[in-house]
Amino acid sequence: MSISSLMKASKKIVIKIGTNTLSDSEGHVDKDYLEKLVQQIIILAKEGKQVVIVTSGARIAGVATLGKWKLKEDVHYKQALCAIGQVELMDAYRRVFNEHDIHIGQMLFTKEDFNDYSRTLNIRNTLFTLIDEGVIPIINENDTVSYEEIKIGDNDTLAAYTANLWNADVLILLSDIDGIYNKNPKEYDDAVLIEEISDVHEIDKIVKIGEASSFGTGGIHTKIEAAKLVNECGIPMILANGGKENIIINLLEGREKASLFSPKE
Repeated sequence: MSISSLMKASKKIVIKIGTNTLSDSEGHVDKDYLEKLVQQIIILAKEGKQVVIVTSGARIAGVATLGKWKLKEDVHYKQALCAIGQVELMDAYRRVFNEHDIHIGQMLFTKEDFNDYSRTLNIRNTLFTLIDEGVIPIINENDTVSYEEIKIGDNDTLAAYTANLWNADVLILLSDIDGIYNKNPKEYDDAVLIEEISDVHEIDKIVKIGEASSFGTGGIHTKIEAAKLVNECGIPMILANGGKENIIINLLEGREKASLFSPKE
């Protein structure tokens, strides 16, 4: 199945937005990008699709707001930056969605929330209630209390957990590259985009894993791991370049390329 066909058939879509995709060249939350994102989600909604957003960006929003802590590496300052940035991040989302009379709801998690049956049940109930009432859930890690997530950047995995919990039809990771390449396209001119991966467990053998960026703490490795998680539950995953104009709608209409991780049949 092509990416376009998959998206047209999908009713429940989880979209994860990476830090580099969400921020502008100066490190602030890109309000123009969010506005274009909302316009695309409105188009999806008109076609009867439901959307859940998993967002990164709390820490970089904190840095942009309170730049004097930028170089501090102490964990407490990192967590404090996330506490400050989470307010700025959600306010940015709230403002752009509000202009279109769409309400949002914030949900913050740690890994432990998905390992406890009672917590998971409550997450599921809240998530389903928000979606049923037409509210867009915006999910992030609770980085203010969990240093591990700050250190390894687990929002790719969080998006996979969310997709599995919701039984989504597709997970879309919006990053700063077009998809999975056989090697880093920023370093090698002959890098080749892999448009379809039918067995994610084999991709490790042909992909040269690169380094994470300075602010975005997830790299190609975390995206591959996210694909493994959702594929094991029968959910396909798309890795696409979130920086491209109208990327979601262009994928829907077959005008852009990306990498599709398909579950094994």
